[in-house]
Amino acid sequence: MNFKQTMVAAALGLAFINPALAAVSPEEAAKLDNELTPFGAERAGSADGVIPAWDGGLTEPPASYDGGGKRPSPWPDEAPYLEITHENMGEYADQLAPGAQAMLERYGSEGFKIKVWPSHRSFAGPDWYYENTKYNATHTKLVDDGLRLEDVKPGTPFPIPQSGLEVYWNHLLRWEGTHVEGSFQSVYIDRRGKTVLASVAEYAQEWPFYNPDKDYGSSFDDYWAIRIDYSAPARRAGEKLLIIDPMDFTDGKGRRAWQYLKGQRRVRRAPAVSFDTPNPGTAGITTYDDAFVANGSPERFDWKLVGKKEMYLPYNGYEVVYTTPGKESLLQRFINPEVNRWEKRRVWVIEGTLKEGERHVYSRKTLYVDEDSWAALASDLYDGQGKIWRVGFAYQTPSYDVPSGLSIMQGHYDLQSGIYNVNGHTADYEGAVYGRPQKPANFWSSQGLSAGGLR
Repeated sequence: MNFKQTMVAAALGLAFINPALAAVSPEEAAKLDNELTPFGAERAGSADGVIPAWDGGLTEPPASYDGGGKRPSPWPDEAPYLEITHENMGEYADQLAPGAQAMLERYGSEGFKIKVWPSHRSFAGPDWYYENTKYNATHTKLVDDGLRLEDVKPGTPFPIPQSGLEVYWNHLLRWEGTHVEGSFQSVYIDRRGKTVLASVAEYAQEWPFYNPDKDYGSSFDDYWAIRIDYSAPARRAGEKLLIIDPMDFTDGKGRRAWQYLKGQRRVRRAPAVSFDTPNPGTAGITTYDDAFVANGSPERFDWKLVGKKEMYLPYNGYEVVYTTPGKESLLQRFINPEVNRWEKRRVWVIEGTLKEGERHVYSRKTLYVDEDSWAALASDLYDGQGKIWRVGFAYQTPSYDVPSGLSIMQGHYDLQSGIYNVNGHTADYEGAVYGRPQKPANFWSSQGLSAGGLR
């Protein structure tokens, strides 16, 4: 594949050097004041004018937004200008990920298509996030084989990345606000085209990394915490899951997870809630580290920075995430192309290859990370024979009321079984709510999980 490089060859050569040398010079960091955005994206638009220049992003809600967890599209009258099908995909192959091409190959005859809307640079963040990001550019380093950050403030750690690991950490520490909560469903559509409910749940997420003034307890040195309280189907009602991810993934300091199982009426540590363990919240169709397209420790893969590329990917998907009911958006083989907005985006491409001696169901992963929000928008996941097995997508909907990015809804297609899954679908539920009081510190503990359990 002919990737369009936007970095000098010397920068690409840094992909495998000692990550502790990663901080850039003050002269390089000065680009964040002019040719780059405050978070490291290219400020200018694309040469063909399809991707616009960044003008500050969406910082005001549209008049149609009345608060709450469901956000209407800021551009309700727009229409797609391009339709990519199995028949014409060859014209656009260089701007489609291998996984998207595989989707067109497999499901094109059944109506799968990629409808492309005008591109909008909607991501924005607060000024303090921009200032901290500029500090990080010249100070933050990866140490201990890239499993720990050194000298980082609450902001994008590597706005001018020089390695695949830096891009991966940018995704982990992406700005999505300080806290959000709501309700969602996870479903899968089986090989016969039947929609099966995997879970309905209330969730709460907080980012301690972006909450430096909140007391989470003496044991907290973490960037992310999520708690999920399941209410359906009946076999899962009453179960609870708590996951906390640290700033330091070195030995003995990785993910902490607990489960409350209603049958046992007790809270148990859950060390298997990570890496390639099948995720029961998606009926086992994805792994735990497939959540949000990619999450958790990078330790099992060698991460290579491939470069930057202009590609067609889902983005600004307000209609499919928030407003179109599941019965209309979730078709028998794929998400309804009529409501699934794709745009032309600039993304960082990184490739993870399974390390020798490590175990994982995937031999290789390719992630496509948005230059604005630093969220991974898609993944191509390969089996042990090197064939594409699963294709993942995140449906980014920047929260203009915060402002921040947000990828609460994700989905994966299993090309071998013909099954697909959508996790975090909120159109039939509460959505993603900002502005409520943050949870007390005890909420993020095993004791808090136990206290909320069924008796």
